[in-house]
Amino acid sequence: MRLRSFNALIAFGVAIATLTACGPSVPSADPRDAQAPVTGADTAASPTEPEQEPGAQATPAARTGLGSPSPSATPSGTPRGSGTGNPSGRVSVPAAGRAVDTSKPTRTVGDGTAASCTSAAVVRAVAAGGIITFDCGPDPVTIRMTATAKVRNANGPQVVLDGGGKVTLSGQGKRRILYMNTCDPLQGWTTSHCDNQDHPRLTVQNLTFADGDATGQGTDGGGGGAIFVRGGRFKVVNSRFVDNRCDRSGPDVGGAAIRVLDQHDDQPVYVVNSTFTGGSCANGGALSSIGVSWVVLNSVLRDNEAIGTGANPARSGTPGGGSGGAVYCDGNTFSVRIAGTVIEGNDAREGGGAIFFVSNDRTGTLRIENSTLRRNPSRGFQTHPGIFYLGAGTPTFTTSTIR
Repeated sequence: MRLRSFNALIAFGVAIATLTACGPSVPSADPRDAQAPVTGADTAASPTEPEQEPGAQATPAARTGLGSPSPSATPSGTPRGSGTGNPSGRVSVPAAGRAVDTSKPTRTVGDGTAASCTSAAVVRAVAAGGIITFDCGPDPVTIRMTATAKVRNANGPQVVLDGGGKVTLSGQGKRRILYMNTCDPLQGWTTSHCDNQDHPRLTVQNLTFADGDATGQGTDGGGGGAIFVRGGRFKVVNSRFVDNRCDRSGPDVGGAAIRVLDQHDDQPVYVVNSTFTGGSCANGGALSSIGVSWVVLNSVLRDNEAIGTGANPARSGTPGGGSGGAVYCDGNTFSVRIAGTVIEGNDAREGGGAIFFVSNDRTGTLRIENSTLRRNPSRGFQTHPGIFYLGAGTPTFTTSTIR
């Protein structure tokens, strides 16, 4: 994003409104100078999520007797992916956002033991494509990735990873976990329009992605500590992202968990019944994108942070960043829909403790439905509690709590 001027939308109370095709004319100003953070409660009727910890569901204790595990995978007791999403979120999920049927997998990682579920096996399976399941024994396992699994663009066209709710892929704090890029020649050219092709179609479901780190990965701007995607289609279902990282500074780098650039025909990325916690990056402590639409349903984004300093464009003498404690979205025409979701306890050193949304041509729209956004401090600037928004009109808030 290169914002050389900002339209300051100074909001001291959130109105529930329907977005129009274009917003009203407002004065132009730099938000760091013109916008004092908004304070106080701002609610619509009927918050959808109580104060208790969401998704706390019992998980059977790990059993012993699996034999000697390999260095790559170990039994992990309670899976870090248990209890995904917002149990109070009951927003209906369209067919495009639902889990893929994996009852007839193309290939399986593992032969029934934890020791057989290795990083190398995951890398090979992802490169080969198709529907991928795991057979790592009866107990939860953590597979410690020693290399990033990369999608080969000619394989698929569908690539599905289904962990069955028992598999954690760990980047060990050293590397990105999963990578798909239709414009990366190293992964194979498949069409003449790499930024708008309908394949591969990547789905991750019933998995945990933990301790991924994309720091220093500069391809297409970097970011995406757990997953980086450019092109094709992508969705996340029933998954958990824990303690992922990307670069600590930079005006536009982002997505401690997920970074997405380009989707076929500008279709949205679906994030359904999933949880993001403990992410940290210059921008977008959970999700980040440029010119990409999102539909986030029945999910939880909690305790993520945007730790850069200087915003975008970076203030003189600063490295830039610090926006979108949970979500960072930039570009021209795109939309974001948050529904049945809790976004809380996230933090941004600059703008948008929960959500940073800038549509450069002011055509983008933000809708928040049946959701709770609370305790998301924006330490530099915001237009609504926890939100910095520049787009078409004002955001739409329906049956939600914003405070």
